[in-house]
Amino acid sequence: MGQTHHFVPVTPVDYRRLAEKKLPRFLFDYIDGGANDERTLAANVNDFGKVLIRQRVLKNVDGVDTATTLLGRSTSMPVILAPVGMAGLFGRRGELQGVRAANAANLPFTLSTVGICPLEEVKAASSQPFWFQLYMIRDRGVIQDLLARAAANGCDTLVFTVDLPLPGMRHRDTRNGMLATGLKGKLGKAWQLGARPGWVWNVGVKGKPHSFGNLAHVVPDPTDLALYRAWIDAQFDGSVTWKDIEWLRSIWKGKLVLKGIQEVEDAQGAVTVGADGLIVSNHGGRQLDSVASSISKLPAIADAVGDKLEVLMDGGVRSGLDVFKAVALGAKGVLIGRPWVWAMAGAGEQGVNDLLSNFKTELKVAMALAGVTRVEDIGRHHLDN
Repeated sequence: MGQTHHFVPVTPVDYRRLAEKKLPRFLFDYIDGGANDERTLAANVNDFGKVLIRQRVLKNVDGVDTATTLLGRSTSMPVILAPVGMAGLFGRRGELQGVRAANAANLPFTLSTVGICPLEEVKAASSQPFWFQLYMIRDRGVIQDLLARAAANGCDTLVFTVDLPLPGMRHRDTRNGMLATGLKGKLGKAWQLGARPGWVWNVGVKGKPHSFGNLAHVVPDPTDLALYRAWIDAQFDGSVTWKDIEWLRSIWKGKLVLKGIQEVEDAQGAVTVGADGLIVSNHGGRQLDSVASSISKLPAIADAVGDKLEVLMDGGVRSGLDVFKAVALGAKGVLIGRPWVWAMAGAGEQGVNDLLSNFKTELKVAMALAGVTRVEDIGRHHLDN
């Protein structure tokens, strides 16, 4: 007789497999894919594998503690749930699932400007302050309105994305017809939706409304992805300079973190404008392909400005081991995007809970076997490079 195997997801790769089986192809490709040939997307992950940890023995590692502080907030580990656009299409009211899981794990959650659930709905679901991610939009009135709403809904940290003067070339989104218009585009997406009846019922029907909640009042027909992309193309401001960041700093009274820094010169610019933190990031390999991985850029930036603001990083973090490596190379913490969305898409809110628990356990084991008991004591002397 054949054996029946019960698959229990553990790693982000496991949850990715589940997500691919449950999501319509165009949505899976949107969260899974990167720019152009996806070389940077791959490098983000692969370069973590080149960083080796030194194993130490006969150290007193009783009482390993993964807790730390991030932008003044005490957290259970140096991990933040990254902003993910359209998270509410990968799971029913996905941003709410994400913020509840972050609350349960005592970690910050970051809501995207282009999330499905609006600020007000996320606040109602959250027991703790959450972060808000912002793009610079040409209509500065919209910016001021979003900042006022963020502050009114208890957001204490603003994550401003600086690496998106225009959207990158994401070929998967073209191949799968996600952005196609007209009858051909509608039929193509309808076929993909028909292949995932579970998603259609659980998210498509029961997860409504599917508008871009924070922008529903300004985007024409926010339920139409093609029209939304056209609005984004028209509104994302390619003329933004450091003077605009100074303006943003002057009107936002909370913590300000700049996301998308890859070079030391730009990191120094973040210090000059008064940012409280920065995120070493290449947008998860979704903007400019053939740029260096985030983890390879981290050490130089941490050395240059780590004593002046908090240096965070994202891109390619797939385990608690990766968290350890990033902290050892100078990061105060990391952000994870695809992993929590894969977990939610594949196994719901409980999947996100389990994923975060696994990250924490992996980090704790790595710390113990490297001979360190406190996050703030992790350093480059723990790496074999």
